[in-house]
Amino acid sequence: MKVYLAGPITGLTYDDAQNWREEVKKALAPEINCYSPLRQKHYLRQEGVLDQSYSCHELSTDRGIMTRDHWDCKTCDLVFANLLGTTRVSIGTVMEFAWAFSYRKPLVVVMENTNNLHDHPMIREAIGYRTDSMARAIEIVRAVMLPS
Repeated sequence: MKVYLAGPITGLTYDDAQNWREEVKKALAPEINCYSPLRQKHYLRQEGVLDQSYSCHELSTDRGIMTRDHWDCKTCDLVFANLLGTTRVSIGTVMEFAWAFSYRKPLVVVMENTNNLHDHPMIREAIGYRTDSMARAIEIVRAVMLPS
């Protein structure tokens, strides 16, 4: 089983963008494979605050990011997104929501109930399950993905 871990990257450090993904991965059942858009991109840790793309590495070019993130959304079983505390709209995450909706992938989203920059009619309609609790979102993923 494959879960894609969507959420903001631009404007964050590598660790800030990756740490919550590692926590979700640890909290889910071992038979659920979590795919981060930052996997195999440890070289970004040295960049400080992350920009949108880096032409020095194939996985981090505009085309490289788009190709793998789209593939991950298309081939996953569920998309899990963390939008808690966002300070700017994450265009990449919004793209991933659209792919999830288009490919009929369940979308579990963690975001504040009010005042989140991503709170928009089209985003609300794409979301299958919404909560403001990371722990509750993990429970929802387990309920959707695992047998009784």
